[in-house]
Amino acid sequence: MKWTWACGGLLWLLAGCGTSKEAFQRNPNDEDALLGSVPVVRAPRVDRCTQHRQSSLRAQCDEARYLATEYTRRLSVGDEVCLEDGYGDEPGQACKARAAVIDTAPNQVKLEVRSTRPDSRWFNVEMRHAWYEEGALVDLYLAERGY
Repeated sequence: MKWTWACGGLLWLLAGCGTSKEAFQRNPNDEDALLGSVPVVRAPRVDRCTQHRQSSLRAQCDEARYLATEYTRRLSVGDEVCLEDGYGDEPGQACKARAAVIDTAPNQVKLEVRSTRPDSRWFNVEMRHAWYEEGALVDLYLAERGY
């Protein structure tokens, strides 16, 4: 009888080893204050419009930067945005990657990539969350317009 209990206890102990927390894959969208698993996309250090210095494109670039800044600042929770081929416009047929605003903070927007096309550079990050600084989204707008 003792052997039955001892073997049963040993099997129960061994079975418990495989069900530890490490046996399961972490959800990359869980926000953990200690680990900080949600990435933050920082704004570039150098503004794209500064490279045009005295050229005729400088005024156009400044105007585009102003429009992008206004668009980004007006985003609120629930808004859908296009991350590729159309940031700043309503997500239409040409949009390769759509995202939704799921949270906002001062100078930051948290986006979740919702749907992507296979030829999109965002294809491998579908359903992932990330915080984007305002300057990073403005830079995306300027890059799509060729500045």
